[in-house]
Amino acid sequence: MLGTDYRPGSPNWIDLGSPDIPRAAAFYRAVFGWEFHLLGPETGGYGFFQVDGKTVAAVGSLDPGATSAWTVYFKTGDADATTQGVRDGGGTVRVEPMDVMGEGWLAQYTDQQGADFAIWKPGKTAGLGLTSVDNTVCWVELHVADPVAAVTFYGDLFGWRSQEMDVPGMTYRVVSIADGDQQDGSFGGVAPLMEGETNARWVPYFAVADVDAVVDTARTSGGSVLMPGADVPDVGRIAWLADPSGAVFALLKPNPRQG
Repeated sequence: MLGTDYRPGSPNWIDLGSPDIPRAAAFYRAVFGWEFHLLGPETGGYGFFQVDGKTVAAVGSLDPGATSAWTVYFKTGDADATTQGVRDGGGTVRVEPMDVMGEGWLAQYTDQQGADFAIWKPGKTAGLGLTSVDNTVCWVELHVADPVAAVTFYGDLFGWRSQEMDVPGMTYRVVSIADGDQQDGSFGGVAPLMEGETNARWVPYFAVADVDAVVDTARTSGGSVLMPGADVPDVGRIAWLADPSGAVFALLKPNPRQG
């Protein structure tokens, strides 16, 4: 699961691109209890979602023509080198490395199969302040047509290691950072596209105490249920949802030994 001792290649930020930030803030407050804190006018409407005063996610205005979605950021120590690595691996650079008011450097990309992702090189802000407790991100997952090619692309880019895991109906690949114990350094997975899906994407999973209760709250708050609560052996109970603007995210109640 994710921690906040961010090391190279680990997820260290997530944000939501939304066409209606007040509506998104109301939805996620209902679903997760998040407090929304709008930053200054120089940020163009960007704001933080917080739990107990610690930032757990962020939200900003949607770029023209873009689809509402969550973006996962990964830590890098060299934004320029990572950007070149994306190009070398067949990906696309959507936003060149840029300084964010001394807080850090970001760049945004699309991988070679069409999944958007980003990097954050820490400055004054290392990353999220809280992860892997209830109502915070605990796992990130990539869904693509060719998981083997994806593992190669991100492995070359960040040095990730992967390990195959059999789950019902697919081979799932657990990914971890380059250094240290592989299981302790795991933070996400790579899976084939679900039946009927054509869009590659990264999906954040948020830890919750009761998956089915949160599904009900999301539904009554204007969200959509893409996959109702289901038990996954040796993992826990999961569900997939979309917020009122269509941004996809997932829930996870880990098995005790997985938490």
